[in-house]
Amino acid sequence: SARTLQLDLPKFTLIGATTRLGALSNPLRNRFGAIHRLEFYQEDEMEKIIGRSGKILEIEMDEDGCKEIARCSRQTPRVANRILKRVRDYTQVHGNGKIDSAMAKEALSMLDVDHYGLEPTDRNILETIIKKFNGGPVGIQTIAAATSEEIDTIEDVYEPYLIQLGFLARTPRGRMVTENGYKHLGHDFPMEK
Repeated sequence: SARTLQLDLPKFTLIGATTRLGALSNPLRNRFGAIHRLEFYQEDEMEKIIGRSGKILEIEMDEDGCKEIARCSRQTPRVANRILKRVRDYTQVHGNGKIDSAMAKEALSMLDVDHYGLEPTDRNILETIIKKFNGGPVGIQTIAAATSEEIDTIEDVYEPYLIQLGFLARTPRGRMVTENGYKHLGHDFPMEK
């Protein structure tokens, strides 16, 4: 038996943020006066964010080094900041402490992050679908079992970016690697797909 408790509160503004709007109940979602969708940052905006973070962290970095990090940041500031710190660490050990294009590329290569920002798990998901399931379609539970990843992790962390890049398609029959996904991994796309 639920009870309602009345509280006298001063006026306030509630701001919510989610990447899973559909997971909110209709009554809760409808209580927000305005719902906005934020778009991904553009590469030049990411460069500004990385440059600012570099100044805050007192990292010496040239424009080309900043561009390299921006390009592989998945258009997401927290990803860019994580990569920036790892590139800084690499540069301090293997270079003179200044991030330039060459040092950024070396660090990203060592981290196994490609120019799209794909990391080993992203590529493993695509490779698994291609090599074990002929490119798909294959169900998410099967992908999870084959890659030893949780379903929620695949759906929430990896899949959205792979779909955004056009490397993965979600169909009623399952996930399929697209022609662009095949090309990115250096595989020939089977024409009968």
